[in-house]
Amino acid sequence: MGVMAERTPEWMPSAILRGSTVRELRAREALFRQGDPASAIFVLERGRLRLVRHTVDHRKVVIHTARAGDLFAEAALFATSYHCDAVADIASRVRVFSKRRVLAAVRSDPPFAEQLMAVLAREVQALRSRLEQRNIRSARERILHHLALAAGSDGRTVRLSGSLMDLAAEIGLSHEALYRTLAALQREGAIARTPEGLVLRKKRGL
Repeated sequence: MGVMAERTPEWMPSAILRGSTVRELRAREALFRQGDPASAIFVLERGRLRLVRHTVDHRKVVIHTARAGDLFAEAALFATSYHCDAVADIASRVRVFSKRRVLAAVRSDPPFAEQLMAVLAREVQALRSRLEQRNIRSARERILHHLALAAGSDGRTVRLSGSLMDLAAEIGLSHEALYRTLAALQREGAIARTPEGLVLRKKRGL
């Protein structure tokens, strides 16, 4: 397996980048826990990390899976504590940006503030797509909807950065339901499996 590329946001001002720090996380190591003081926001430079919320009945709910290049925990800019756990799925490298420095830059650097708003707007769009997806009751339709949105430039190929169990958690299905439905989609020729991921065999509108 090749070395995973590190990704640092080009839109972040150089002064903030110079003042940032780096955390190297082992697999299953926590970056922060739900309830910890919110002192920073983060960009995942390498690896994969899950944001997990604990419910009142002690269940764990995966609310987001961060991948290389993703900004996460941005709500910490306007919160006193983190609202979830952040735990590395695999060995990961995280760049840490002080909340105080970022907020100061937002107030003094209008171009940066506009860039940050654009990033947050794209995240809102992605969140709406995930909410739409979770409201699709049929496992078959939910999987096809996700694959169509996640497909690369050819509109068909979906590279999987994690396991199928990770995919199941991301789209809110049990892994048994995911495996069963993927097998049915394969039999009917709607998808094909490859070593890298999944390929949609039939174009479909959303």
